[in-house]
Amino acid sequence: MISILLATYNWPQALKLCLESLATQTDQQFEIIIADDGSTDSTEQVIESFKNSHSISITHLWQEDQGFRKTKILNEAIAAAHGSYLIFLDGDCIVQPDFVANHRALAQKNYLVTGSRVLLNETLTKELLSWPTWDFARFCSNLIGKRLNGGINKYWPLKIKLGNDSWRDYKKFVWRRIKGCNMACWKADAESINGFDESMTGWGHEDADFVFRLQRHQIKRKSGSWSTEVLHLFHKIHDQSNAAENARRVREKILAKAI
Repeated sequence: MISILLATYNWPQALKLCLESLATQTDQQFEIIIADDGSTDSTEQVIESFKNSHSISITHLWQEDQGFRKTKILNEAIAAAHGSYLIFLDGDCIVQPDFVANHRALAQKNYLVTGSRVLLNETLTKELLSWPTWDFARFCSNLIGKRLNGGINKYWPLKIKLGNDSWRDYKKFVWRRIKGCNMACWKADAESINGFDESMTGWGHEDADFVFRLQRHQIKRKSGSWSTEVLHLFHKIHDQSNAAENARRVREKILAKAI
């Protein structure tokens, strides 16, 4: 089974769309573990409403809001996961109906997958958040128009899906295209490196650190582009005051070839 580890923080409207998109998956063999970094009751209400109207197994893990501590709550989610394969997803991302199926197709022993995203602008994001429920077919109407007017920053990856070939394999660690909002690995591999580095607090680069340490542990990286794209809702930039320090720490590990 696959476990989707869904990170969220105080954006229940976006989380609702994300959950509704997961409910439309062609592959329903998964559970959802919500890794909640201190949201208020409105998020819990969205989750409970979803539970009452859908049969998907969903677990809500919550920790007190003490600043950005995504690494800690994700490690709790890893421990709680029943699936042998983990997909990491953020609650401000909407998934296509074949998202789980395509991640499953890319899953391979001794590999991790880093997916990609389609960025939505503020206008389109506001429109989607006003919908009573998520509707992928409605979203796909006039995709070219959405691309031309800047609503989305990519068109072809939503229209063309490519298979699992060797071009996806990365030969070495690179920062490029590591997005914690869409990546996957085996639970055993995540546990072998003790999950995320909880000493990395504040927004930024905890995902790159996780990928680097997996690769140093002889886990190969595979691109999920042109297969697993998520729709990333527009939002204001997070507080990035810790980003430079987190990046420095990752670079130190790279230079030292540490695990």
